[in-house]
Amino acid sequence: MNGDIHRILKQYWSYDKFRPLQEDIINSALEGNDTLALLPTGGGKSICFQVPGLAKEGCTLVISPLIALMADQVANLKQVGINAVAYNSALNASQKELALQNASNAYYKFIYLSPESLQSEKLLNRLSFIKINFIVIDEAHCISQWGYDFRPPYLEIHKLREHFPDIPFIALTATATPKVVLDIQDKLHFNAGAKVFQKSFVRPELAYNILKTDNKWGRCKDLLDKVKGSALIYLRNRKGTMEVAKWLRETGYSADFYHAGLSQDQRQEKQGNWVENRCRIMVCTNAFGMGIDKPDVRLVIHLDLPDTLEAYFQEAGRAARDGNRAWSFVLVGPSDIAQLRQKFQHSFPDRKDVIRVYRGLLNYLQIGIGSAEGSHYDFDIQAFCQRYRFTPNLVLQSLSILNKEGILEFNAQGRNFAMLRLKADRRTLYDYQLQNADMDQLLKVVLRSYGGLDLDFGRINENIIAQRLNTSTYKVRKSFNMMQSHDLIDYLPASNQASIALLHDRQHFKDLNISPEFLENRKKELEDQIEAVVNFVQNDALCRLKTLLKYFGEEVKEDCGHCDVCRKRKAQDVDYQRIISQALKKNAMTYGQLLALFDDAKKAEMHIRKLRSQERIIMEGEKFRLN
Repeated sequence: MNGDIHRILKQYWSYDKFRPLQEDIINSALEGNDTLALLPTGGGKSICFQVPGLAKEGCTLVISPLIALMADQVANLKQVGINAVAYNSALNASQKELALQNASNAYYKFIYLSPESLQSEKLLNRLSFIKINFIVIDEAHCISQWGYDFRPPYLEIHKLREHFPDIPFIALTATATPKVVLDIQDKLHFNAGAKVFQKSFVRPELAYNILKTDNKWGRCKDLLDKVKGSALIYLRNRKGTMEVAKWLRETGYSADFYHAGLSQDQRQEKQGNWVENRCRIMVCTNAFGMGIDKPDVRLVIHLDLPDTLEAYFQEAGRAARDGNRAWSFVLVGPSDIAQLRQKFQHSFPDRKDVIRVYRGLLNYLQIGIGSAEGSHYDFDIQAFCQRYRFTPNLVLQSLSILNKEGILEFNAQGRNFAMLRLKADRRTLYDYQLQNADMDQLLKVVLRSYGGLDLDFGRINENIIAQRLNTSTYKVRKSFNMMQSHDLIDYLPASNQASIALLHDRQHFKDLNISPEFLENRKKELEDQIEAVVNFVQNDALCRLKTLLKYFGEEVKEDCGHCDVCRKRKAQDVDYQRIISQALKKNAMTYGQLLALFDDAKKAEMHIRKLRSQERIIMEGEKFRLN
């Protein structure tokens, strides 16, 4: 089996060897152990379940909380020739049925599911007819009430053991405190032989820095001038990304902005320009970065304080993936900490707020009595807020709670790609091509560019198809819509519209089951996370890396040597030793006379001992002199 996994790694990903811990994690899973893997952002988590999934007969279930992340992983697998599907609210009823039929016929090696979908007994019964080899829980911190993104539907995952009692679980996360690590194993009912693998979060190539200033834009410019190469600048709101990007362009930089309100074509174009280094600086909200593995990012700047250290660790971790030196800076203004605390207090909803938002949602989307589980709706958040006079923060927090309580599934990102399936048989398509010359060329390009569309929905790029046909994307979409009207294809165009899907039959707002205990626990948890951010930016005595790692339960002895705290300490050390050396150049001095040169006697003692151990100074009688 060991030889098989290396062959699979080489065949599909062209790697000659595994990264640290990957092979141990894979072998543990193949030996039948429940396995928990903690690997930092960019540490290669997906390889840890995709390789054993391919090495063993059957299909791997992957439970993931993010629709966009599922879509990216499915697309990446298909790109290397591995059949996979994301079964979530982005699919309509006919697509879901087709996906399950294909899965029953062993067409897929990987099926991605949301945790909420597992609450459907119908789906669980259908899955029981599929040969499953592993059950993977991605972003496993979501299972713990002490995790930064707790989702109650994750608590039901262990019930899969009733349907698949002998199938190993593989749980993965990039960020988890020791408390969360224990909780994950408990909530998933890990077996007695379970193994936990944790790679150190230390990344010596990445320097974490806090920069306190009342001129953020000016300091941002200084950093961009000093640190050359690709850069990311994070802000909390969309308007800010546009303003900063405009200012940077006017100042002479190559910069663009990115947020969730852009159209899919805009997102793809901006992301492509940045990844291909046609644009140096991307100014963005946290909507940017998921699924992007750009190795040469040299600088990450946070112009707003991050909401959590988990989020900061992942966003900063998008730098230095090539192993070369990179820098992360959080710029902190005089009122930033107060604003962060105030934002939390104003945005966190109570039970009445959540019910008001849910009631407004039912009216806005015209979700009537009898609307069934799985019903899917496009959702314009901005228009909704304007109509009911809700703040965006209140709506997003309330939808997040409804999502985590398993009442609905909320996808804020939309779907940034189109999907297509051939419905007609080849003979019918051939006859259609003979009668329609324009469609003939289009179908030829599609069939040459994408395989398997006669079996399943495939992800397509309308822009690339248009380029190959030397036509416009608008005309390509128009042609696809025409073919769909003739029942030749199923076509789903890309959409930047947020969406909502019911996870149960429509509930009356009075019967909404939202636990007051859950709300209180969630509020306390968020308060703790905000105070951890405050401690991180305020504590100027401890190495930044040590502060981060302590939060995640990892202790290191050595300071990083590169953060702002370490660099300041080094500068002070140089000053102490320089002052001692210069004083002894003039005259030999007693121990007491040397200590009197400094306000901090303890630090002076330390440097005197260090200079003496290095034999740079020596003692003659009662006085020190230079050696």
